Amino acid sequence: MYVYENKIPQDLGDGVTVAMKVIGGKWKPCIIDCITKGINRPSCIHQAIGQAPRRVINQQLKELYEYEVLSKKMYPGYPLKVEYELTEFGKTVLPLIQAMQSWGEVHAQKVAEIAIRRNENVLAEEYREH
Repeated sequence: MYVYENKIPQDLGDGVTVAMKVIGGKWKPCIIDCITKGINRPSCIHQAIGQAPRRVINQQLKELYEYEVLSKKMYPGYPLKVEYELTEFGKTVLPLIQAMQSWGEVHAQKVAEIAIRRNENVLAEEYREH
């Protein structure tokens, strides 16, 4: 199995860099948001974030677990049942996720308009000019 090795040492002296190291990733904030809403099984997270590939969700769940943002409980039996929840450390990122949610709600229309102007493939029908 190939394991990626960083050639350049990572500088964790900057707060934004540290935050991005832990919760950076296209779907990590969405995963954390799902778990805070009680969606804690991988299959349910996949359904809630339908546009994200399963492989990516699984990889990002693994990374959040490795960084101790999430804990994982495995139940015996078949089929295997796994549930994730936020750790105490993980709960410290909630203000960041909530700030992202608030900012996104305030600026959704502007961002959608810009994305449409840029011909990006977005689900933003309510913002399109007719």
